[in-house]
Amino acid sequence: MNFETSEITLHAAQTARDFAQQKIKPHVMEWDEKQEFPVHIFKELGQLGMMGVLVPEQYGGAGLSYFEYKTIIEEIAKVDGSIGLSVAAHNSLCTGHILLFANEEQKQKYLPKLATAEWIGAWGLTEPNTGSDAANMKCTAVRDGDNWVINGTKNWITHGITGDVAVVICRTGDPRAKNNATAFVVERGTPGFSGGKKENKLGMRASETAEMIFENCVIPDANRLGEVGEGFKQALAVLDGGRISIASLALGIAKGAYEAALQYSQERYQFDKPISSFQAISFKLADMFTEIQAAELLTLEACDLKEKKKPVSKVSAMAKYYASEVSVKVATDAVQIFGGYGYTKDFPVEKHYRDSKLCTIGEGTSEIQKIVIAREVLK
Repeated sequence: MNFETSEITLHAAQTARDFAQQKIKPHVMEWDEKQEFPVHIFKELGQLGMMGVLVPEQYGGAGLSYFEYKTIIEEIAKVDGSIGLSVAAHNSLCTGHILLFANEEQKQKYLPKLATAEWIGAWGLTEPNTGSDAANMKCTAVRDGDNWVINGTKNWITHGITGDVAVVICRTGDPRAKNNATAFVVERGTPGFSGGKKENKLGMRASETAEMIFENCVIPDANRLGEVGEGFKQALAVLDGGRISIASLALGIAKGAYEAALQYSQERYQFDKPISSFQAISFKLADMFTEIQAAELLTLEACDLKEKKKPVSKVSAMAKYYASEVSVKVATDAVQIFGGYGYTKDFPVEKHYRDSKLCTIGEGTSEIQKIVIAREVLK
Protein backbone atom coordinates (compact mmCIF):
# COMPACT_ATOMS: atom_id res chain seq x y z
CA MET A 1 0.00 0.00 0.00
CA ASN A 2 1.28 3.44 -0.95
CA PHE A 3 1.19 5.77 2.05
CA GLU A 4 1.94 8.90 0.03
CA THR A 5 -1.02 11.30 -0.18
CA SER A 6 -1.81 12.31 -3.77
CA GLU A 7 -2.28 15.89 -4.94
CA ILE A 8 -5.93 15.12 -5.68
CA THR A 9 -6.50 13.92 -2.10
CA LEU A 10 -4.71 16.96 -0.66
CA HIS A 11 -6.86 19.26 -2.78
CA ALA A 12 -10.05 17.46 -1.70
CA ALA A 13 -8.96 17.76 1.93
CA GLN A 14 -8.29 21.50 1.64
CA THR A 15 -11.60 22.14 -0.12
CA ALA A 16 -13.54 20.22 2.52
CA ARG A 17 -11.57 21.87 5.35
CA ASP A 18 -12.23 25.37 4.01
CA PHE A 19 -15.92 24.67 3.52
CA ALA A 20 -16.28 23.22 7.02
CA GLN A 21 -14.56 26.20 8.62
CA GLN A 22 -16.46 28.84 6.66
CA LYS A 23 -19.94 27.36 6.18
CA ILE A 24 -20.41 24.78 8.96
CA LYS A 25 -18.40 25.84 12.04
CA PRO A 26 -20.30 29.11 12.73
CA HIS A 27 -23.61 27.20 12.98
CA VAL A 28 -22.63 23.94 14.70
CA MET A 29 -24.26 24.55 18.07
CA GLU A 30 -27.27 26.36 16.60
CA TRP A 31 -28.10 23.34 14.41
CA ASP A 32 -27.34 20.96 17.27
CA GLU A 33 -29.64 22.72 19.74
CA LYS A 34 -32.50 23.00 17.23
CA GLN A 35 -31.91 19.56 15.65
CA GLU A 36 -31.97 21.46 12.37
CA PHE A 37 -31.11 19.52 9.23
CA PRO A 38 -29.49 22.24 7.05
CA VAL A 39 -30.49 21.08 3.57
CA HIS A 40 -28.89 24.13 1.94
CA ILE A 41 -25.46 23.00 3.18
CA PHE A 42 -25.78 19.70 1.33
CA LYS A 43 -26.88 21.49 -1.83
CA GLU A 44 -23.68 23.56 -1.60
CA LEU A 45 -21.61 20.43 -0.95
CA GLY A 46 -23.25 18.93 -4.03
CA GLN A 47 -21.98 21.81 -6.13
CA LEU A 48 -18.47 20.99 -4.89
CA GLY A 49 -18.83 17.33 -5.90
CA MET A 50 -18.93 16.07 -2.31
CA MET A 51 -22.36 14.44 -2.56
CA GLY A 52 -21.30 12.30 -5.50
CA VAL A 53 -17.68 11.66 -4.61
CA LEU A 54 -17.50 8.12 -6.01
CA VAL A 55 -20.00 8.61 -8.85
CA PRO A 56 -18.33 8.59 -12.29
CA GLU A 57 -18.27 11.87 -14.19
CA GLN A 58 -20.56 10.43 -16.89
CA TYR A 59 -23.36 10.47 -14.29
CA GLY A 60 -22.56 13.96 -13.00
CA GLY A 61 -20.33 12.86 -10.12
CA ALA A 62 -16.80 13.79 -9.08
CA GLY A 63 -15.34 10.42 -10.11
CA LEU A 64 -12.91 10.37 -7.18
CA SER A 65 -11.46 7.47 -5.19
CA TYR A 66 -12.15 6.12 -1.70
CA PHE A 67 -9.05 8.00 -0.51
CA GLU A 68 -10.66 11.34 -1.38
CA TYR A 69 -13.98 10.13 0.03
CA LYS A 70 -12.35 9.21 3.37
CA THR A 71 -10.63 12.58 3.53
CA ILE A 72 -13.76 14.62 2.75
CA ILE A 73 -15.84 12.91 5.44
CA GLU A 74 -12.99 13.20 7.93
CA GLU A 75 -12.44 16.93 7.39
CA ILE A 76 -16.15 17.70 7.73
CA ALA A 77 -16.49 15.47 10.82
CA LYS A 78 -13.63 17.27 12.56
CA VAL A 79 -15.97 20.26 12.69
CA ASP A 80 -19.39 18.59 12.86
CA GLY A 81 -19.90 14.84 12.99
CA SER A 82 -23.58 15.12 12.12
CA ILE A 83 -22.90 16.82 8.77
CA GLY A 84 -20.21 14.20 8.10
CA LEU A 85 -22.73 11.45 8.89
CA SER A 86 -25.28 12.78 6.40
CA VAL A 87 -22.62 13.12 3.70
CA ALA A 88 -21.58 9.52 4.37
CA ALA A 89 -25.13 8.13 4.35
CA HIS A 90 -26.03 9.92 1.13
CA ASN A 91 -22.87 8.84 -0.69
CA SER A 92 -22.32 5.31 0.58
CA LEU A 93 -25.82 3.99 1.13
CA CYS A 94 -28.45 5.43 -1.21
CA THR A 95 -26.17 6.64 -4.01
CA GLY A 96 -23.74 3.76 -3.47
CA HIS A 97 -26.48 1.13 -3.74
CA ILE A 98 -27.74 2.57 -7.04
CA LEU A 99 -24.19 2.88 -8.37
CA LEU A 100 -23.46 -0.77 -7.56
CA PHE A 101 -26.70 -2.49 -8.52
CA ALA A 102 -28.89 -0.32 -10.76
CA ASN A 103 -29.25 -0.94 -14.48
CA GLU A 104 -28.10 1.71 -16.94
CA GLU A 105 -31.53 3.32 -17.26
CA GLN A 106 -31.84 3.62 -13.49
CA LYS A 107 -28.35 5.06 -13.16
CA GLN A 108 -29.11 7.69 -15.78
CA LYS A 109 -32.33 8.60 -13.99
CA TYR A 110 -31.12 8.84 -10.39
CA LEU A 111 -27.37 9.34 -10.16
CA PRO A 112 -27.07 12.83 -11.72
CA LYS A 113 -29.65 14.25 -9.29
CA LEU A 114 -28.10 12.48 -6.29
CA ALA A 115 -24.51 13.39 -7.23
CA THR A 116 -25.34 17.11 -7.30
CA ALA A 117 -27.64 16.90 -4.22
CA GLU A 118 -30.58 18.11 -6.29
CA TRP A 119 -32.04 15.07 -4.57
CA ILE A 120 -31.06 14.00 -1.05
CA GLY A 121 -30.88 10.21 -0.66
CA ALA A 122 -32.07 7.83 2.07
CA TRP A 123 -31.52 4.10 2.55
CA GLY A 124 -33.89 1.81 4.43
CA LEU A 125 -32.90 -1.53 5.92
CA THR A 126 -33.47 -1.23 9.68
CA GLU A 127 -36.93 -1.68 11.22
CA PRO A 128 -38.34 -1.19 14.74
CA ASN A 129 -37.88 -4.87 15.59
CA THR A 130 -35.15 -5.91 13.17
CA GLY A 131 -31.77 -4.25 13.26
CA SER A 132 -29.01 -6.75 12.64
CA ASP A 133 -31.69 -9.47 12.27
CA ALA A 134 -32.61 -8.23 8.79
CA ALA A 135 -33.76 -11.63 7.51
CA ASN A 136 -36.82 -11.29 9.76
CA MET A 137 -37.93 -7.89 8.45
CA LYS A 138 -41.64 -7.07 8.47
CA CYS A 139 -41.69 -4.48 5.67
CA THR A 140 -42.94 -6.42 2.63
CA ALA A 141 -43.22 -5.89 -1.10
CA VAL A 142 -45.86 -8.00 -2.86
CA ARG A 143 -45.95 -8.33 -6.64
CA ASP A 144 -49.10 -7.14 -8.37
CA GLY A 145 -48.70 -7.52 -12.13
CA ASP A 146 -46.11 -5.00 -13.29
CA ASN A 147 -46.14 -3.28 -9.89
CA TRP A 148 -45.09 -3.93 -6.31
CA VAL A 149 -47.10 -2.98 -3.23
CA ILE A 150 -44.97 -2.03 -0.20
CA ASN A 151 -46.26 -2.09 3.37
CA GLY A 152 -44.32 -1.57 6.59
CA THR A 153 -42.05 0.78 8.49
CA LYS A 154 -38.33 1.49 8.45
CA ASN A 155 -36.69 3.36 11.30
CA TRP A 156 -33.38 4.99 12.29
CA ILE A 157 -33.26 6.20 8.68
CA THR A 158 -30.92 9.07 7.86
CA HIS A 159 -33.00 11.59 5.85
CA GLY A 160 -36.17 9.56 6.45
CA ILE A 161 -38.37 12.66 6.18
CA THR A 162 -36.36 15.00 3.95
CA GLY A 163 -34.84 12.51 1.50
CA ASP A 164 -36.15 12.93 -2.06
CA VAL A 165 -35.46 9.33 -3.00
CA ALA A 166 -34.93 6.19 -0.93
CA VAL A 167 -33.49 2.77 -1.61
CA VAL A 168 -35.61 0.37 0.46
CA ILE A 169 -34.93 -3.30 1.16
CA CYS A 170 -38.21 -5.18 1.56
CA ARG A 171 -39.05 -8.80 2.31
CA THR A 172 -40.34 -10.52 -0.82
CA GLY A 173 -40.22 -14.08 0.55
CA ASP A 174 -41.00 -15.92 3.77
CA PRO A 175 -39.45 -14.72 7.07
CA ARG A 176 -35.92 -16.09 7.52
CA ALA A 177 -36.06 -17.85 4.15
CA LYS A 178 -32.96 -17.72 1.98
CA ASN A 179 -32.86 -14.84 -0.52
CA ASN A 180 -36.08 -13.34 0.86
CA ALA A 181 -35.40 -9.61 0.30
CA THR A 182 -35.38 -7.28 -2.70
CA ALA A 183 -34.26 -3.65 -3.10
CA PHE A 184 -36.41 -0.93 -4.63
CA VAL A 185 -36.12 2.79 -5.35
CA VAL A 186 -39.02 4.86 -4.01
CA GLU A 187 -39.37 8.54 -4.81
CA ARG A 188 -40.78 11.08 -2.36
CA GLY A 189 -44.31 12.00 -3.36
CA THR A 190 -45.25 8.43 -4.26
CA PRO A 191 -48.71 7.83 -2.71
CA GLY A 192 -48.42 5.73 0.44
CA PHE A 193 -44.83 6.77 1.19
CA SER A 194 -44.36 9.22 4.07
CA GLY A 195 -41.93 10.28 6.77
CA GLY A 196 -42.79 9.42 10.36
CA LYS A 197 -41.34 10.26 13.76
CA LYS A 198 -38.10 12.24 13.87
CA GLU A 199 -35.81 10.89 16.59
CA ASN A 200 -34.63 13.17 19.41
CA LYS A 201 -31.01 12.04 19.66
CA LEU A 202 -28.09 12.28 22.07
CA GLY A 203 -25.69 13.36 19.33
CA MET A 204 -25.52 13.77 15.54
CA ARG A 205 -28.47 16.09 16.03
CA ALA A 206 -28.13 18.04 12.77
CA SER A 207 -28.38 14.79 10.82
CA GLU A 208 -32.04 13.89 10.39
CA THR A 209 -32.98 10.42 11.68
CA ALA A 210 -36.59 9.36 11.19
CA GLU A 211 -39.10 6.68 10.28
CA MET A 212 -40.18 5.91 6.73
CA ILE A 213 -43.72 4.59 6.48
CA PHE A 214 -45.22 2.61 3.60
CA GLU A 215 -48.98 2.10 3.40
CA ASN A 216 -50.07 0.30 0.22
CA CYS A 217 -47.30 2.15 -1.61
CA VAL A 218 -47.41 1.09 -5.26
CA ILE A 219 -44.25 1.32 -7.36
CA PRO A 220 -43.49 -0.07 -10.84
CA ASP A 221 -41.25 -3.09 -11.35
CA ALA A 222 -38.91 -0.68 -13.18
CA ASN A 223 -37.95 0.62 -9.69
CA ARG A 224 -36.58 -2.76 -8.62
CA LEU A 225 -32.79 -2.89 -8.19
CA GLY A 226 -31.31 -6.15 -9.43
CA GLU A 227 -33.04 -9.51 -9.24
CA VAL A 228 -35.80 -10.52 -6.86
CA GLY A 229 -34.26 -12.04 -3.73
CA GLU A 230 -30.90 -10.29 -4.02
CA GLY A 231 -31.69 -7.43 -1.65
CA PHE A 232 -29.87 -8.66 1.42
CA LYS A 233 -26.76 -9.67 -0.56
CA GLN A 234 -26.76 -6.21 -2.10
CA ALA A 235 -27.14 -4.59 1.32
CA LEU A 236 -24.10 -6.48 2.66
CA ALA A 237 -22.00 -5.28 -0.28
CA VAL A 238 -23.20 -1.71 0.24
CA LEU A 239 -22.34 -1.92 3.94
CA ASP A 240 -18.79 -3.04 3.12
CA GLY A 241 -18.22 0.41 1.62
CA GLY A 242 -20.38 2.06 4.27
CA ARG A 243 -18.10 0.79 7.00
CA ILE A 244 -15.22 2.70 5.42
CA SER A 245 -17.29 5.88 5.57
CA ILE A 246 -18.16 5.35 9.25
CA ALA A 247 -14.51 4.63 10.04
CA SER A 248 -13.67 7.93 8.31
CA LEU A 249 -16.42 9.68 10.25
CA ALA A 250 -15.09 8.27 13.53
CA LEU A 251 -11.56 9.34 12.59
CA GLY A 252 -12.72 12.89 11.89
CA ILE A 253 -14.51 13.15 15.24
CA ALA A 254 -11.49 11.70 17.05
CA LYS A 255 -9.10 14.11 15.32
CA GLY A 256 -11.35 17.08 16.08
CA ALA A 257 -11.47 16.13 19.77
CA TYR A 258 -7.72 15.41 19.91
CA GLU A 259 -6.71 18.67 18.24
CA ALA A 260 -8.94 20.69 20.57
CA ALA A 261 -7.52 18.87 23.63
CA LEU A 262 -3.92 19.30 22.45
CA GLN A 263 -4.36 23.04 21.99
CA TYR A 264 -6.17 23.46 25.30
CA SER A 265 -3.53 21.48 27.20
CA GLN A 266 -0.86 23.92 25.99
CA GLU A 267 -2.91 27.00 26.87
CA ARG A 268 -4.32 25.94 30.23
CA TYR A 269 -1.95 26.63 33.15
CA GLN A 270 -2.04 25.03 36.59
CA PHE A 271 0.72 25.39 39.21
CA ASP A 272 2.41 27.89 36.84
CA LYS A 273 2.81 25.30 34.07
CA PRO A 274 0.79 24.28 31.00
CA ILE A 275 -1.11 21.13 31.89
CA SER A 276 0.50 19.40 28.89
CA SER A 277 3.73 19.32 30.92
CA PHE A 278 2.16 16.95 33.46
CA GLN A 279 2.64 13.27 32.74
CA ALA A 280 -1.02 12.47 33.41
CA ILE A 281 -2.02 14.72 30.50
CA SER A 282 0.91 14.09 28.17
CA PHE A 283 0.39 10.31 28.39
CA LYS A 284 -3.29 10.76 27.51
CA LEU A 285 -2.26 12.77 24.46
CA ALA A 286 0.27 10.10 23.49
CA ASP A 287 -2.37 7.37 23.70
CA MET A 288 -4.89 9.44 21.75
CA PHE A 289 -2.43 10.19 18.96
CA THR A 290 -1.22 6.58 18.71
CA GLU A 291 -4.73 5.12 18.56
CA ILE A 292 -5.83 7.64 15.93
CA GLN A 293 -2.81 6.75 13.79
CA ALA A 294 -3.57 3.02 14.09
CA ALA A 295 -7.23 3.58 13.18
CA GLU A 296 -6.19 5.68 10.20
CA LEU A 297 -3.88 2.97 8.87
CA LEU A 298 -6.68 0.39 9.03
CA THR A 299 -9.03 2.77 7.23
CA LEU A 300 -6.45 3.52 4.54
CA GLU A 301 -5.91 -0.22 4.03
CA ALA A 302 -9.66 -0.66 3.53
CA CYS A 303 -9.68 2.20 1.00
CA ASP A 304 -6.74 0.61 -0.82
CA LEU A 305 -8.45 -2.79 -1.04
CA LYS A 306 -11.70 -1.20 -2.20
CA GLU A 307 -9.92 0.73 -4.94
CA LYS A 308 -8.16 -2.45 -6.11
CA LYS A 309 -11.53 -4.29 -6.09
CA LYS A 310 -10.15 -6.86 -3.66
CA PRO A 311 -12.16 -8.49 -0.83
CA VAL A 312 -12.67 -5.83 1.83
CA SER A 313 -15.22 -7.26 4.31
CA LYS A 314 -12.71 -8.15 7.02
CA VAL A 315 -10.58 -5.02 6.84
CA SER A 316 -13.53 -2.61 6.50
CA ALA A 317 -15.14 -4.25 9.55
CA MET A 318 -11.84 -3.95 11.45
CA ALA A 319 -11.48 -0.29 10.46
CA LYS A 320 -15.06 0.55 11.41
CA TYR A 321 -14.87 -1.34 14.70
CA TYR A 322 -11.51 0.02 15.80
CA ALA A 323 -11.95 3.61 14.59
CA SER A 324 -15.37 3.95 16.22
CA GLU A 325 -14.17 2.62 19.57
CA VAL A 326 -11.10 4.89 19.37
CA SER A 327 -13.37 7.84 18.60
CA VAL A 328 -15.35 7.29 21.81
CA LYS A 329 -12.18 6.84 23.88
CA VAL A 330 -10.43 9.90 22.43
CA ALA A 331 -13.52 12.09 22.86
CA THR A 332 -13.86 10.89 26.46
CA ASP A 333 -10.22 11.70 27.20
CA ALA A 334 -10.60 15.09 25.52
CA VAL A 335 -13.47 15.97 27.86
CA GLN A 336 -11.30 14.87 30.80
CA ILE A 337 -8.41 17.08 29.67
CA PHE A 338 -10.74 20.06 29.43
CA GLY A 339 -12.06 19.30 32.92
CA GLY A 340 -15.17 21.25 33.85
CA TYR A 341 -14.98 23.27 30.63
CA GLY A 342 -15.20 20.04 28.65
CA TYR A 343 -18.60 19.39 30.16
CA THR A 344 -20.02 22.66 28.82
CA LYS A 345 -21.36 23.51 25.37
CA ASP A 346 -18.98 26.48 25.13
CA PHE A 347 -16.18 24.15 24.02
CA PRO A 348 -16.30 21.66 21.10
CA VAL A 349 -15.33 18.45 22.89
CA GLU A 350 -18.69 17.82 24.59
CA LYS A 351 -20.29 17.61 21.13
CA HIS A 352 -17.54 15.32 19.83
CA TYR A 353 -18.20 13.19 22.92
CA ARG A 354 -21.92 12.93 22.15
CA ASP A 355 -21.44 12.40 18.41
CA SER A 356 -18.76 9.73 18.74
CA LYS A 357 -21.04 7.11 20.30
CA LEU A 358 -23.17 6.73 17.18
CA CYS A 359 -20.11 5.43 15.31
CA THR A 360 -20.11 2.28 17.48
CA ILE A 361 -23.81 1.66 16.67
CA GLY A 362 -24.68 2.86 13.16
CA GLU A 363 -24.17 0.66 10.07
CA GLY A 364 -23.56 -2.36 12.28
CA THR A 365 -22.66 -2.27 15.96
CA SER A 366 -19.18 -3.02 17.26
CA GLU A 367 -20.49 -6.45 18.23
CA ILE A 368 -21.65 -7.14 14.66
CA GLN A 369 -18.25 -6.04 13.34
CA LYS A 370 -16.63 -8.61 15.64
CA ILE A 371 -18.90 -11.30 14.17
CA VAL A 372 -17.85 -10.29 10.65
CA ILE A 373 -14.17 -10.26 11.59
CA ALA A 374 -14.40 -13.58 13.43
CA ARG A 375 -16.10 -15.27 10.47
CA GLU A 376 -13.38 -14.07 8.14
CA VAL A 377 -10.60 -15.11 10.54
CA LEU A 378 -12.14 -18.57 11.05
CA LYS A 379 -12.68 -19.33 7.35
